[in-house]
Order: sequence, then C-alpha cells, then structure tokens
Amino acid sequence: MAQIPNVILIHGAWADGSSWAKVIPLLQAQGLSVTAVQLPLTSFENDVATARRAIALVNGPIVLVGHSYGGAVITEAGTDLNVAALVYVAAFAPDVGQSAGSLGASVAPAPMAEHIRPDKEGYLKLTSTGIKENFAQDLTDVEKNVLLATQAPTSGASLGGNVTAAAWKSKPSSYLVTTRDRAIQPELQRTMAKTIRAKTIEVASSHVAMLSHPQETAHLIIEAASR
Repeated sequence: MAQIPNVILIHGAWADGSSWAKVIPLLQAQGLSVTAVQLPLTSFENDVATARRAIALVNGPIVLVGHSYGGAVITEAGTDLNVAALVYVAAFAPDVGQSAGSLGASVAPAPMAEHIRPDKEGYLKLTSTGIKENFAQDLTDVEKNVLLATQAPTSGASLGGNVTAAAWKSKPSSYLVTTRDRAIQPELQRTMAKTIRAKTIEVASSHVAMLSHPQETAHLIIEAASR
C-alpha cells in the first residue's frame, strides 16, 4: 500500500483532465485515490486557485502531479501542507519570479512554437500541424484528431504568470524527461530537473508521455506515492 494515498493530476496548456485517461486506471489499480483537475486556463492565478480547491477537498497527504504548464501550477499550489510530493511530467518547474513562458524563452524555441496562434483576446491555440507533428507525434491518428478537436485555448496570461513560492524547495520531487519532445526542449527539462534536485527518468516520448507512455508515467507517480 502506498504511503501517500492521494494523487491530484494537473494538465497542461491546450489540454484538459482527459489527458490523464490512460494513467488514472493504473493509479487506481494500486489503490490510489485520484483526482484529475480541470484548469480554466484563463490566468495563472485562476489555475492555481482551481488546483488549491481540489487539494482542499482531499483528506490526507497528496502527490501533486503536473504536465507541461501544469508544472508551474503545482510549483505554486504545492506549498499546501497536505502536498507531500511533486511529480513533473515534461513540465515547467519555475523558481520564484519565473513563469512557464519565461523558462521556455530561456532557450532556443522548440519546434512547436511556430504553430501557436493567438486570437484577439490573447488566447492561444495550436494548429493541426502543431498538435499532430509537434505536440503528440507518437500517438495514433485517431488520438491526434481527438486532441485537435478538444484542445483548450490557453490564455497567454496563464503562461506568463510568475511563481511567488516554489514548492519543490521543500517537497521531494520527481521528473519525467521526454527525450523526443518538440514542445519543451529536452535539455531544458534536464536543467529544470537538476535544479529542483528531482529523481529523474527519461522516456523516448513526445510531449504527452501520459498518453504515449502511460505505464512509465504511472510508475513514476506510484514510486513517489510509495516513498
């Protein structure tokens, strides 16, 4: 039985809670209580508030998991006393004063960057090429089409929100590096994992490891819950 009984999953930009659909049953099979949060993706503050509401509804210690932009959210929300461990899945891990966007801008643009399109209200979407060749290139055609149809427009304000407290400074962390990632440069992922002193694994995956490599993703989360 896991020492930490609860897992909260935080999705990234252009996604929703269903991006964890393959991982959730694997965690539940280990007796873990799982919540997949639905972020509004309207601002960093709103996204963090949504994560904190989910944390408040859970009794007992929690493994807080973030994918991509969700890593910034768990970094801020993970300071809650009930959060016992953090897991970053191809995720941004900002320090205080940094944002997902500023970390992404600190290195050469990943290939996906040229396929982001803003609307007049500052919400960002990915093109078909962005999804199918740069976000989820190792999924089936059917899965790619579902992601394209269901992607959640993401406010630039979310990606630009600066962290005010970094939970990884006081919580044990794990990091899954996706070595075939075309959305967040793998070298940036390795740098962030080293900065936060995370237990790190590498998987030959696109950005969406929880969909293309759910077993490895779930195993890292289960390990974090068992420490």
